[in-house]
Amino acid sequence: MNRTRRTRGAAGTGGTGRRGGNDSAPFRSARTPGRGKSPQGKTPGARRSPQGEFALPVTLTEALPPAEDFADLDLPEPLRDALRAEGVTAPFPIQAATLPNTLAGRDVLGRGRTGSGKTLAFGLPLLARLAGQRAEPRQPLALILVPTRELAQQVTEALTPYARALRLRSVTVVGGMSIGRQTAALRAGAEIVVATPGRLKDIIDRGGCRLDQVAVTVLDEADQMTDMGFMPQVTALLDQVRPDGQRMLFSATLDRNIDLLVRRYLHDPVVHSVDPSAGAVTTMEHHLLHVRDDDKHGTATEIAARDGRVIMFLDTKHAAERLAKHLLSVGVRASALHGGKSQPQRTRTLAQFKDGHVTVLVATNVAARGLHIDDIDLVVNVDPPADHKDYLHRGGRTARAGKSGTVVTLVLPHQRRAVDRLMSAADITARTTRVRPGEPELNRITGARTPSGVPVTVTVPAAERPQRPGTAGAAGRGRGGRSRRARGARRAPSGRSAPEGSR
Repeated sequence: MNRTRRTRGAAGTGGTGRRGGNDSAPFRSARTPGRGKSPQGKTPGARRSPQGEFALPVTLTEALPPAEDFADLDLPEPLRDALRAEGVTAPFPIQAATLPNTLAGRDVLGRGRTGSGKTLAFGLPLLARLAGQRAEPRQPLALILVPTRELAQQVTEALTPYARALRLRSVTVVGGMSIGRQTAALRAGAEIVVATPGRLKDIIDRGGCRLDQVAVTVLDEADQMTDMGFMPQVTALLDQVRPDGQRMLFSATLDRNIDLLVRRYLHDPVVHSVDPSAGAVTTMEHHLLHVRDDDKHGTATEIAARDGRVIMFLDTKHAAERLAKHLLSVGVRASALHGGKSQPQRTRTLAQFKDGHVTVLVATNVAARGLHIDDIDLVVNVDPPADHKDYLHRGGRTARAGKSGTVVTLVLPHQRRAVDRLMSAADITARTTRVRPGEPELNRITGARTPSGVPVTVTVPAAERPQRPGTAGAAGRGRGGRSRRARGARRAPSGRSAPEGSR
């Protein structure tokens, strides 16, 4: 049986309505009856991943050639118009490689570094397939799973102008926001759900949503979802979508953690790897700054006082808060971002950083993935990450879309061996320099300078009081309802914050 995925009117019909279950054999037979061979008659086999870390269960089915221009693709005219209106004139490499295949209905496993354009790579074929369709209440037609709240909101924001052009509705389903409002939005009907796994499973368990009409499923940053322990929720959700649907899995890194997802849920996938190494970005410089223990604080302070926006990563939310408060006391407009803040606070802090009200974002790994903010040319690892993938994703906040950027890591004497192993695992060649505060070399590499010393105040958004379901608010409707800027709100008392991480 051949699947006719490009028949756009098919998303709301067919399917088995199968829900639950963990046995992969019935799942595979439901998706692929009579499809033991590829169209070329070649039997499925294993192929080494682009990183050589595990064997991908792909066939030798030839991929379609890459597209040189959006005009070469079978896109609905409203999508073409929306691309022109948004100033998107030519596909990025990951888009050029994957779009011909995804628009033809193929499952795709795409690997491209963060900032390489993966959102439109999966968003455009998803929207094209849904064009002209209307979802029933609580029965979305497409699902995008992401690991964090920030990434969910960014994906929704990025796809909103294109979804609006096709009159498609979307709902963002994440923790830290009103579950009542999200359930009400699903009840009203939405073709697309962008969700973190935990919150979506909660809503499904309450009867607020069904996935048996989902014809297109996307896993974005799948490796982070597995690293964060979301695998049980992810597989439970994937077991509920239409077994004959299209699957797209995109990530900046591929490793053994996602082997199960690929083998179980992708059929005959086309594999595309753009950029041979996730860390080998020619427009990005990497520096290891060896500092003495008693110089680290002063070095970080002088770097933060530079011109331009910078993201500084630390290990814990308490360390991030302390550094942000210190920077404010010496004249640097800084704000902390971590999982100890409520979602409205986190959203508004990012808005302040994007509009220039804050110049230094002091963050934990909450900000390491999924955040796209223009014109960040410096990322500083005040605390080196423990995992090489975290290093790559932290660094991915700069040098996005072909622009240049610098990643600096402060290294204490006792951290040198561990950081050297980290850089080797990340396949990064970095320049190593010994620095002290006030030295010309520190200024040359980072633009560091002495802060003014005059304390400044940044209006910190206060935690919003919980609203009853159905009250005013546009949490996650994905229809242009962007968060308001902070306006004179007081600092939220400590102890009221949400736990680190995202559901």
